[in-house]
Amino acid sequence: MNPDNPAILSQKTALVTGATKGIGRAIAKSLVSAGARVVITARHQKEIEDTVAELGNAAGYVCDVRDYDQVKSLFAEIGGVDILVNNAGIGIFAPVESMSVEDFRAVLETNVFGVFYCCHEAIPLMKQRGGGYIINISSLAGTNAHPEMAAYNASKFGLNGFSEALMQEVRHDGIKVSYIMPGSVNTEFGGDEPSDAKSWQLQPDDIARVVLDLLQYPDRSLPSRIEIRPSRPPKK
Repeated sequence: MNPDNPAILSQKTALVTGATKGIGRAIAKSLVSAGARVVITARHQKEIEDTVAELGNAAGYVCDVRDYDQVKSLFAEIGGVDILVNNAGIGIFAPVESMSVEDFRAVLETNVFGVFYCCHEAIPLMKQRGGGYIINISSLAGTNAHPEMAAYNASKFGLNGFSEALMQEVRHDGIKVSYIMPGSVNTEFGGDEPSDAKSWQLQPDDIARVVLDLLQYPDRSLPSRIEIRPSRPPKK
């Protein structure tokens, strides 16, 4: 963010899904600092209340992105949006033969269907405003497959393809689409625990900085795919 212009996003409404922890919380905080009117969502009311209290200039709504009716109601409530950050995501890791049908469905419905639902509702509102920006938080797991990650890999491979197609669909409507593919991030994701021992990992603020950088690019340019990884991971 330009230190000489801390309110670069004033008059902009930004929606961040899955914004009460980790990457989503850091992104929401950075958008508030940049002057945006920020709306956050998550599945648990208490987490939303705590995050809104911390952020100060933000509104929060309970919304499970897997439920299209909830997503539709959310967008009807907020009325308009300039920036959509699809961050809500889950990771359940197990071999295919032992993973439950319910868990596999939950991963795909959150990480892919949820993004589709939010984009489906946001795009008409952005067109009414003459444009906007959609940023999808993907993962390097969207290009690198690993054992016991079939569901998560499938969701992120799918999200990357979805983002690429959507970018081409709406670019002439003044709507930019980018997707960010982080490597290891020091968060609670997937049952992990942040710790000093993992200080080599990316931090949530690193991803938030990428989001702000994207929002400041000139209209003529579009970094559609961003890969970011730890610069010095442990040697194998």
